[in-house]
Amino acid sequence: MPEPLDARERRELCDLFEELGPDAPTLCAGWTTADLAAHLVVRERDLRAVPGILLGGRFEAPLERLMAKAKASGYDAVVERVRNGPPLGPMALPGLRTLVNLNEYVVHHEDVRRADGRPPRDDRSDLQDAVWGLLRHQARLMLRKVRGATVRVARPDGSHVQAGSGPEVVVTGEPVELLLYLFGRRGVAQVAVTGDESARRALADAALGL
Repeated sequence: MPEPLDARERRELCDLFEELGPDAPTLCAGWTTADLAAHLVVRERDLRAVPGILLGGRFEAPLERLMAKAKASGYDAVVERVRNGPPLGPMALPGLRTLVNLNEYVVHHEDVRRADGRPPRDDRSDLQDAVWGLLRHQARLMLRKVRGATVRVARPDGSHVQAGSGPEVVVTGEPVELLLYLFGRRGVAQVAVTGDESARRALADAALGL
């Protein structure tokens, strides 16, 4: 039976965690690999982390305490918990686990890869297609704060999804690059942004992501 894509992303991310050690940089501002691994553990195993992850602000302090507690067990133990995947529960259910986890693992895998100077992966058409399948349903939500513009998110083959209304801006790239862009990693996402200048400004000024 083929390994589920979210499980492969998790495994390869953990391999990279082990290769680079706990102090390597990531694209998550202020976070090392140790911080990112702890984030993944509490995200999957402690419901108390949800407000801090989704809302930030005054809810971040409890999240930071949970991450600190996870890190206290040691980097190797934290990475092993990530490698083992979520415990029994919604995040472990087939189908739902891919919906909830695949994009999260892809983005964080790239957070570590790109911070280490590694190029985009060009040998994973299966991953590109799976990410696109999720983006077709999630892109509108991730673009909800763009005002006064139509944003068309497009693959190089022309397939696309769009959100909003008004002058059009087009973001073109491979699905993983589009995912990075929509998750706020605009500086490393290898995409082309074209179209109406006012629409481009509206997109540039908007907060993106879930």
